[in-house]
Amino acid sequence: MTHIAYIFFHGLFGLTLLAYGAWSTTAIWLNLSGVPRILALGLLFGLVLATLAARIYKRSWGWLGFVLSAVVVTGWYQTIQPRADREWATDVSRGVRALVDGSHVTLANLRDFKWQSEDSATERWITQDFDLDQLDSVEMLTSVWSNPDIAHLLVSFGFTDGKRVVFSVEIRREEGEKFSEIGGFFRQFELVLIGATERDIVKLRTDYRGEEVRMFPVDLTADQRRALFMSYVSLAQELERQPKFYNTISANCTTVVYGLARNLKSDLPLRKSLILSGRLPQYLDDLGVLGGDGTLQERHNAALLPGPAERETSDLPYSQAIRAR
Repeated sequence: MTHIAYIFFHGLFGLTLLAYGAWSTTAIWLNLSGVPRILALGLLFGLVLATLAARIYKRSWGWLGFVLSAVVVTGWYQTIQPRADREWATDVSRGVRALVDGSHVTLANLRDFKWQSEDSATERWITQDFDLDQLDSVEMLTSVWSNPDIAHLLVSFGFTDGKRVVFSVEIRREEGEKFSEIGGFFRQFELVLIGATERDIVKLRTDYRGEEVRMFPVDLTADQRRALFMSYVSLAQELERQPKFYNTISANCTTVVYGLARNLKSDLPLRKSLILSGRLPQYLDDLGVLGGDGTLQERHNAALLPGPAERETSDLPYSQAIRAR
């Protein structure tokens, strides 16, 4: 029994040290570059060797060495703070800003780009006023680019005066930076709330990125629509005051919206569809708020938005063209 316990505790120590080393190496590699990266990796290697040597000399010293080295790395990691003053990629260079005056909301930095390709566009940022008393509809859009279980989530709000605004929680990429799921776990990206017109943000995905975009009506009461809209407004104001990090699991386009939706229903259930975001229509259907007629599969098929070759004319405002199907 003593021999088994000896093997178990040595194995536990080895696995813990290996996991710590892998996490620390990844964090350093993604957040540092050049000479600081080399020096930090060298220090980490020295700490791991010192911990192993302490473990060989005396088992309790090994755990002490591990704790001390973990404090050093964790202390450095906590110094990495989200910022708002980087050289951002143009399409995420401005987060939406909101000013509230009673039932009227003014949204600034709304993106209304005219895209020529998925990487180039004529830049245009606009300001619009919205009357919450005219808020008439909410629609969820899912955009799939590869795996049908993984989708980007957008939420479109419609008003009786014809205005529409789409909110999208995204990573705030720096100029030339590419998205990485691994980087999303290690504070590599900030979070940004994009407010945009449909002809910008939806057309970009259907026409130029070639993604499968589906639009689902969401059945909410007037008070619920208003509360959800104001949740986005609050998020915009919060991010303006204090930047936040994106996280691949805990702070992405789906989980942030889940947090906003809890303002409507505090006991919303947690399900794997919050990670497998392509299954969100099923989640909403189970909650009884997914609109439309027919079975879920029939609504799923009908929700697919047409690409440019399927639309009768490109002269229509895009919000009309995608609904004339």
